[in-house]
Amino acid sequence: MIQSVRMAIKSISGNKMRAFLTMLGIIIGVMALVILVSLVSGATGNVTDTIASLGSDQISVRISDNKGNPVTISDLNKWMDEDAFGRIAPTATESVTAKYGTETGSLTVYGTTAPYGDIQKLDLLVGRFLKTVDEENVSFVCVINETAATELVGYADCLGEDIRLNGHRFQVVGVLKDDDTSLTSAFRSGSLVAYIPYSSLIRISSTVTAEITSFYVSAGEAGTVDDAKTRLTEILKERFDSDEDAFSISSQNALESALSSVTSILAVLLGGIAAISLIVGGIGIMNIMLVTVTERTREIGIRKAIGASRGMILTQFLVEAVVICMLGCALGILGSWGVLRLITTVVSGLDISFQMSGGVVLIAVLFCFFIGIVFGLYPANKAARMAPIDALHYGG
Repeated sequence: MIQSVRMAIKSISGNKMRAFLTMLGIIIGVMALVILVSLVSGATGNVTDTIASLGSDQISVRISDNKGNPVTISDLNKWMDEDAFGRIAPTATESVTAKYGTETGSLTVYGTTAPYGDIQKLDLLVGRFLKTVDEENVSFVCVINETAATELVGYADCLGEDIRLNGHRFQVVGVLKDDDTSLTSAFRSGSLVAYIPYSSLIRISSTVTAEITSFYVSAGEAGTVDDAKTRLTEILKERFDSDEDAFSISSQNALESALSSVTSILAVLLGGIAAISLIVGGIGIMNIMLVTVTERTREIGIRKAIGASRGMILTQFLVEAVVICMLGCALGILGSWGVLRLITTVVSGLDISFQMSGGVVLIAVLFCFFIGIVFGLYPANKAARMAPIDALHYGG
């Protein structure tokens, strides 16, 4: 076997340009396979991390029909005592006109309670988030995002300033950082946003009432998201006459699972497309090996005449096909590494890193080895079946 490998390398090095052009199909196929799958994996990892940063223990609940038994803040506070739940916060949204001095603008107001900040993992620039006492006292205080602070007030550190929301004066007690990397901020990028106590939103809105139709829940420290969802489903079914259509429950980990499923399918499809390139490369190897067998017909005859068996001839040419494939595979993997490094450098501002997966590299190596055997078998068998006399008399 070692001798066959040496002969294969000698044969390849004897015609370097032809060997390289033969390998080119394999090189392109391996690069396509490794790069495409790595790009999908890298993008998936980045999106998954972004979703996870929003809180993988976060559960969102929407109530579409309260069956005459509406949920209130007191209900949420009572449920929060259960071990299955961590924090619970209602949310309602209203678009209002904001005014500071002579500056005006359209601002989205979120009415909620103190636990909302921890559930959503909101990051404060200065000041504080809403407190329980703000909700209880119907305080006209607000927490605005950095965009609202700079565009409306004129500067970010604007604690203590008063802004008017639909004509009602609210004091700024906190300013949130604008984080373009988070999924929530991406949806609200460039928007003016404020968070006020839920009870205060009821006061200034004509559409928001004490009846809660949307709220967020985090899983308890000793439990899991699935435990919290199960318990929450039991509570709401009991409240709404066992009608599961009256409410909907979703979680971040369900989104992660769906994303993982979609990207896995995408990776398989892209890998399959790249595998076609490898098969085309294998056809090229079979073609050149048939040419090689024809060129070395007299050599085959001489080797058989001095005692080389059919198995030895077959092994020689089969090993040569496999060596060509594996050299092409090695160059393809090296090229993939370089291209991925280049892409990572180009998109460095997006905080995405594309790394070669060991699993993908292993698949590429095994597939190339398989292609070398499959597409090298016919030429090798053709060489092995030659009659010594006919081979020696070959005049091509």
